[in-house]
Amino acid sequence: MDAVTAVPTPRSEAAGSARSGRLSLVAALLCGALGAAVALLATRQQWSEGTATVAGGAFPLTARGSDVTGVPAALAVVGLAALVAVFAVRRTGRLAVAALLALSGAGTVTAALLGASDSGALDEKAAQASGDTSATVDALSHTVWPYVAAAGGVLLLLAGLLALRYGRLWPAMSGRYERDGTPRARRKPASVDPDRPEDLWKALDRGEDPTGA
Repeated sequence: MDAVTAVPTPRSEAAGSARSGRLSLVAALLCGALGAAVALLATRQQWSEGTATVAGGAFPLTARGSDVTGVPAALAVVGLAALVAVFAVRRTGRLAVAALLALSGAGTVTAALLGASDSGALDEKAAQASGDTSATVDALSHTVWPYVAAAGGVLLLLAGLLALRYGRLWPAMSGRYERDGTPRARRKPASVDPDRPEDLWKALDRGEDPTGA
């Protein structure tokens, strides 16, 4: 007997889309929040070290990520803001914000990798320590932290790609309008009994005029 092929129904397809939306939403939130936190933390750590030649001998120098470049930290903040803003907009606006999130991640990766071999911050410190504007740092070495910042950027980029692919399935913050774009009906103000002082006070608390018709 031939096997019966299951035909997907609209209900099963809707359930699959909802499940994909939930999973992608959780993954994007985790990747975005973790990526921004990792990138910000990494920029506060030591990225490079070296020595400067001064009158008394070799003088040790170190540079943090924020000394080398402020781009990864700035883009991490932008990416985190974009991750939150994804839920405040819909349709074209959501696509634009998701693209900004992805670009923030890509920019963080690029800036961190460029900073991994940068010696400008230490050269400036060597010039200050030696009093010679042409002095450069000696025995330059870099730590793993620039690559940690780049990993945070990769997570931000992944969150942006998930938002671009599955963002249409995600919920949005409630607003003044229903999903069909029609304004919500306003509630009628409660009737006020002028003979009851508590009703008058409640009307004033709601911003209503209890003496109006």
